[in-house]
Amino acid sequence: LLKMGTYGILRISYPVLPDAAHWFAPTLAALGVVNILYGALCAMAQSDLKKLVAYSSINHMGYVCLGMAAFTPTSLNGAALQMFSHGIITAMLFLLVGVVYDRAHHRNIDGFGGLGVVVPVYTAFIGFAFFASLGLPGLSGFIAEQMVFLGSFPVFRTLVIIGAVGIIFVAAFHLWALQRVFLGPLNPKYTSLEEINAREIFCLAPLAVLVTIVGVWPMPVLNLMNASLVRLVDLVKAVI
Repeated sequence: LLKMGTYGILRISYPVLPDAAHWFAPTLAALGVVNILYGALCAMAQSDLKKLVAYSSINHMGYVCLGMAAFTPTSLNGAALQMFSHGIITAMLFLLVGVVYDRAHHRNIDGFGGLGVVVPVYTAFIGFAFFASLGLPGLSGFIAEQMVFLGSFPVFRTLVIIGAVGIIFVAAFHLWALQRVFLGPLNPKYTSLEEINAREIFCLAPLAVLVTIVGVWPMPVLNLMNASLVRLVDLVKAVI
């Protein structure tokens, strides 16, 4: 639903109200940076694994807002790619949270501990999803965020520099959650925790493959979006 909002702004609000879009751009960029930093800090403060994923979504939509505000072909393509990439990664994360909740019947991060020893396959999947979410090079989140930063830097240099600091916080809350849930001494309550099964892997594997393909070769997705986004840039800039 977050992505539906930004998609609606791109496809409806910008073409209908290009002058207003240009006028509101600095505010949208500033709000995007607030989303990046505040979303990451809120995620870091969560003790519920599902809430952590939810606040990470707010953080990632900050990159979308920043890219949309800059009105360059690179930034808009990065924002649209971030919407697509974030949809895949978040789907993986919520599925994976559901897997552990189905077995443990809670989502309290500090209530686990050392699960990597008992469920190594599940740990590999959630580690992959976390690294995709924090923007590891070679996965779809990285290329989208870099396009946003590269396209927005000539327009909002200070805001981009501030927003780039948010990457540190994004890495921090993902890695800290990973450490508390899967590393360290095993919680005795979960010595017989059930491993992820074939049905769940069947649901997750296509998403993981898509995240990897888009991260390595994003051009098929970008080619679908580029023509309409360049036209949108021309339309908005025509009123400047």
